[in-house]
Amino acid sequence: MTEHPDAIDIAIVGAGPVGMTLALALASGPYRVLLIDRRARTAWHNDPRALALSYGTRQLLESLGAWHANAATAIGAIHVSQRGGFGRTVIEASEHDLPALGYVLRYRDLAAALDTRLASTLFLENCTVGEVDGDRDCATLPLAGAEAGRSLSARLVVHAEGSPDDDPAVTVCNYQQHAVVAEVRPRPAHAQRAWERFTPDGPLALLPLGQDYSVVFTVPPDKASRLLTLDEAAFLAALRAQFGQRIDFVASGPRASFPLALRVRRQITAARQVWIGNAAQTLHPVSGQGFNLGLRDAWELAEALLAAPGGDPGDATTLAAYARGRQIDRRASMAFTDGIVRLFSNDLAPLRVARGLGLLTLDLLPPLRHFVARRMIWGGRAWP
Repeated sequence: MTEHPDAIDIAIVGAGPVGMTLALALASGPYRVLLIDRRARTAWHNDPRALALSYGTRQLLESLGAWHANAATAIGAIHVSQRGGFGRTVIEASEHDLPALGYVLRYRDLAAALDTRLASTLFLENCTVGEVDGDRDCATLPLAGAEAGRSLSARLVVHAEGSPDDDPAVTVCNYQQHAVVAEVRPRPAHAQRAWERFTPDGPLALLPLGQDYSVVFTVPPDKASRLLTLDEAAFLAALRAQFGQRIDFVASGPRASFPLALRVRRQITAARQVWIGNAAQTLHPVSGQGFNLGLRDAWELAEALLAAPGGDPGDATTLAAYARGRQIDRRASMAFTDGIVRLFSNDLAPLRVARGLGLLTLDLLPPLRHFVARRMIWGGRAWP
C-alpha cells in the first residue's frame, strides 16, 4: 500500500458516533483510517439531542475509553403501561444485579468523548462522497464539497451515514407517525425512572436527563404539527392528557419533530463496501434500540476487520462473515421494535385486552422479564 495521501486502508463515510466508534475500535490495528463527514468536525458542539444508551453500550464505550460518566443520567427502572387499558410491568436494574438498565446523555457529550480519543485520526470535513466504485482490489471515492475534484482509493469503504428514502437498495415502511421531542421538568423528581406509555397515537417515552425528562411524543403527522405550534402551557396540558396523572409537568424547552419509518438495507455489503448504523437500518425509537444496534454494528465490524486474513479489510470472505454474524441481532431488533409499534399503536378492544394480559404476564414472570431486559441491554444475541 503506497503512502500517497489519496490512498488509505479504510474510509469511514459519516463521522457521527457510530462512525467515530468504529474508527476508535480500529485505532489499535494496522490500518490507516480516514473519517469523512459532510459537516465540520465540530458541528456536534451545540447538538441538543438526547440519546438512550443501554448498559451494554456503556460497557462497549468503556472498553474504548470513551464513556462520559459525568454527562450520563442513569435509568434505574422502566415503567411500561398502556393508556386506557389494564396491565403494566416494571423492569428494574436491581433485579438484574446491574447499576443501571441504561443511560441518557446528549449527542454532543458522546461525540465529544469519542472525538477526544480520535485526536490523531485522519479527518476530511465539509466533504461529501459521490457514487463509490468498488472492484477486486480497491474502491474509488469521488469527493465533492471542500475536496471537490479529488478522488480517494480505499481498500474498504464503510458507509455510516443514513440512507435516503429513494435509495433502491433500501426498503422503507412509513409508520405514518412523527416523533415530537422536547425536554420537560417533572414534579415530583424523576428518581431515575423512565416511562414507556403506549397510546392509540403511538408510544410516549419519558427518559430521565439531568433534572428533566427527555420526551419522545409519538403522534400522527397532523397532530405533531399542532403540537409544535402550541405555547408552553398548552403543550404541557397535551402531554398530561396523553400521559395521565401519575406525574405533573411544570416547564418545557424547545420542541422539534421528525417522521418515523423503518428503513432496511437489504444487502449490507458489496465489493469493498459495508453499511452500518443508520446506513444499514433505521428503526422506530420505541424501546431505544436503533442507536445501540448501530454501535454494535461498529464494534463487531471492527472485530472482524482486525482479524481479516492477510490484513485486507475489504476481503470479501471477511465482509460476508460479518454480514452473516449480524443477521440475528439486526432481525431481532427490527422485529422487536416493529412488532411493538404495530401491536400498541391502535385502540382495538381485543388487542387492548391482549396487550394488558401480556404486560401482566411479563410482570408476574421474572424469567420472562429478565429475558426482555437482556434483550434491551445487549441486543438480539444478548451479549456478552
